[in-house]
Amino acid sequence: MDELLPRDSQVRAFVTSPHAAGELKARGVKVALGDVSDGSHVGGAALNAYCAVLIHEAAIDDRERSFAKDPAEVLAAWAEGINDAEVSRTIVVWNRPPAAELASIRSEKVVVDVAERTPVEIAAEVARLEDLAQLD
Repeated sequence: MDELLPRDSQVRAFVTSPHAAGELKARGVKVALGDVSDGSHVGGAALNAYCAVLIHEAAIDDRERSFAKDPAEVLAAWAEGINDAEVSRTIVVWNRPPAAELASIRSEKVVVDVAERTPVEIAAEVARLEDLAQLD
């Protein structure tokens, strides 16, 4: 968030933890709270957003997911939500090539590989990609 907050555009976060939501709101971030496996929650959080950043950890960690039984279903829900919200650009922060479920995302899309990068480097790359007029 430190790389994204000093910008002119609005920063929104979609989180599953009320505690995380409170901390982000205190920093001036618009927050949507919901189930990461529900495509309608993802789409609602992304509505009218230019760019969405999908973080792989949220698809594979141990958080509760009411609408998916495995990471592939979470990714399919993300794709559905991003497409429904008509997001223009999607940045996927991933530790391996993105799953086939994300191939259906219709927006301009790029992957930021997290291998051998610090969180600060990853955030700076996401901010740089979000600012580009067009992805290469």
